[in-house]
Amino acid sequence: MQVEDLSARQAALIARLSPLLPGPALLWRKEDTIPYECDGLTAYRARPMAVALPETEAQVQAILRACHALGVPVVARGAGTGLSGGAMPHTAGLTLSLARFNRILEVDPVARTARVQCGVRNIAISEAAAPYGLYYAPDPSSQIACTIGGNVAENSGGVHCLKYGLTLHNVLCVRGYDAHGEAVTFGSEALDAPGLDLLPLIVGSEGMLAVTLEVTVRLVPRPQLARCIMASFGDVRHAGDAVAAVIAAGIIPAGLEMMDRPMTAAVEDFVHAGYDLDAAAILLCESDGTPEEVAEEIERMTAVLRGAGATAIAVSRDEAERLRFWSGRKNAFPASGRISPDYMCLDSTIPRRRLADMLLAIQEMEGKYGLRCCNVFHAGDGNLHPLVLFDANDPDELERAEHFGADILETSVAMGGTVSGEHGVGVEKLNSMCVQFSAQENAQMLAVKAAFDPAGNLNPGKAIPTLARCAEYGRMLVRAGALPHPELPRF
Repeated sequence: MQVEDLSARQAALIARLSPLLPGPALLWRKEDTIPYECDGLTAYRARPMAVALPETEAQVQAILRACHALGVPVVARGAGTGLSGGAMPHTAGLTLSLARFNRILEVDPVARTARVQCGVRNIAISEAAAPYGLYYAPDPSSQIACTIGGNVAENSGGVHCLKYGLTLHNVLCVRGYDAHGEAVTFGSEALDAPGLDLLPLIVGSEGMLAVTLEVTVRLVPRPQLARCIMASFGDVRHAGDAVAAVIAAGIIPAGLEMMDRPMTAAVEDFVHAGYDLDAAAILLCESDGTPEEVAEEIERMTAVLRGAGATAIAVSRDEAERLRFWSGRKNAFPASGRISPDYMCLDSTIPRRRLADMLLAIQEMEGKYGLRCCNVFHAGDGNLHPLVLFDANDPDELERAEHFGADILETSVAMGGTVSGEHGVGVEKLNSMCVQFSAQENAQMLAVKAAFDPAGNLNPGKAIPTLARCAEYGRMLVRAGALPHPELPRF
């Protein structure tokens, strides 16, 4: 697209949206739109043509109808904490910021539900439910900042998702608008909803099927007691085997996390959680419930961990110590930011029995690509979060980091896993989609999007692989008009 075409297109969009929004709620000057050029994945950036900050549903509906009439792409954005580039703007499109939809509409302690707007922070739901002895279980590490709308878009999990499930398992109803500005509802506050069960489709759809404005979530009783085991292992093989052994023993911990030595060193220097820096890997295993249940489960887990080769075991003595154990895991990402100018946080899944194989494979990749990698895993469900450390000011390091990340994703698939766990595909994993899925499978997913958004205006260019790996498939999509902008701008 030529600069003069973009300017005319921008002028037309601003003219159409200006009557719909007050002045401060519509941004288009460069200095105002630059803060929206990426989400938590900073390696890829694009400046939107304009940014809208509505605060009413009527405004959202009018904006979507206007953009549909003009053929302007729309990328919905929450808190911008996503790590796969799912909220990266379209250079010829509108970024729809939903940050002002931040009200908790209702907490029903009897039904154990909360109805909230999409911009409500994850942890704020639990804070609102706390007076009733309830809380919202999914707890991503970014829960103090990430929003429930973003959690729905990515099907986020957290350290307690092993026992309590992902966002999908804790959401009852999602309400919003489709690309045409028509109201849509997925799921129901009742046990079932009439018609097709489309709630599992919208959760994890990364803003490509509809714009979420309101979410009804399930609340659970806060457990009477929670205690955490910190187990040390002299090698990663024993640590990985211990994870499989815990699950094989019929134990489903509230949380089961793994960190390798580079990661524990980074977080210990940051938050002083009391981690064993001599261990090759540590496991955090939490039990919650009644005091009797916790005591019995802690005893069983301790026996399993010792049998699996744990060199040291510490059990939290009180709530303060439990929170201290978890503080390191919750601060893994910012801790990594202290030891490297940049990092790329990967997200894939593998069978639990392959955890040690993956850690050893990543260690070999460090030598192959000449970059460091710190590892933190949702070990209980095989969800990996390797953090590849690099300096984005060095183009060669950025390229090596990209290849490192792609290698991890391909290896995950080769081990029987998937290219994504809870961070979504975004722009980061488009190439890797062809590692896991065939052209026919990708075409089916594209057809689902077309059923909701025939013009492809919602978060375009992120539903299918790029030309880099699936050349013929990509050319077919370009010819069909489904992939108008395959290139990813990078700075």
